[in-house]
Amino acid sequence: MTEQSRARYPDADGYVERNGVRVFYEAYGEGEPACFFLPTWSLVYSRCWKGQIPYFARHLRVLCCDPRGNGRSDRPQRPDAYLEEEFAADALAVMDATGTDRAVLVSLSRGVERSMHLAAANPERVAGMVVIAPAVPLAPAAPRAAAAAMFERPLDSYDGWDKWNANYWRQDYRGFVEFFFDHMFTEPHSTKQWDDGTGWALEIDPATLLASQRASRLGDEAAVGALLERIECPMLVIHGTDDAIRPYASGAAFARLAGARLVTLEGSGHSPQARIPVKVNLLIREFVESLRTTEPAAAAVAG
Repeated sequence: MTEQSRARYPDADGYVERNGVRVFYEAYGEGEPACFFLPTWSLVYSRCWKGQIPYFARHLRVLCCDPRGNGRSDRPQRPDAYLEEEFAADALAVMDATGTDRAVLVSLSRGVERSMHLAAANPERVAGMVVIAPAVPLAPAAPRAAAAAMFERPLDSYDGWDKWNANYWRQDYRGFVEFFFDHMFTEPHSTKQWDDGTGWALEIDPATLLASQRASRLGDEAAVGALLERIECPMLVIHGTDDAIRPYASGAAFARLAGARLVTLEGSGHSPQARIPVKVNLLIREFVESLRTTEPAAAAVAG
């Protein structure tokens, strides 16, 4: 697929390689603290942040990378290659390769868990976290919860969230992709975002997506809480009230558990950074600016 022209092209790019898997990254702009827009589920790649990168590159150093499984990055076929700790280690390697000492981590959906692992294991490298529509196991359950319990089981028919099924992905991958992005963008007039998402998703094959889905992740609220207890940096949580992938109430629960500020986006779906980028960009920039004003005071107290 020929890539559309971009509003801004990277100032530098390259790849890091870990255990034989190459992960490609891009770097833009200058300024501290850097913003690292982390990859989300391997269904899409770093272009999901195209509404943020040109804006923030005018003000800050910006990093992004394609997740293992999509974009220019390699596509391993083993589920253990898609553990969230692997994604976190990829991100840390990108920071090292680009000479980025600290960054604000911006994550969406499944990317939130990998941002948590990175911040918990490397607190000195993370200045803050912006969490959008976190996909972690907090009540209420995601709409696909019942289907997920039968993910490997062949069904007689695949209607609604029953399309969240390994056999259906192999039989009609496009059908699953189109269904998923129908629910990703619940807002009216989302044709462009839907087209982008489905196009990116068709760049990964079903076998690779299945490998990514079979990787183990945080299992329950206790595991989420234990990981959050190890995170020291400030955090902002953003979640839309019309999210059909992860319920708004689960994002609110995440904010309470993390002791973080919650911003509620009325009428927004699961990908507000794509659907209402200006609003999300201003929220992220406000958060970054707040870190700039508080860090010197904290350093003076520590000294």
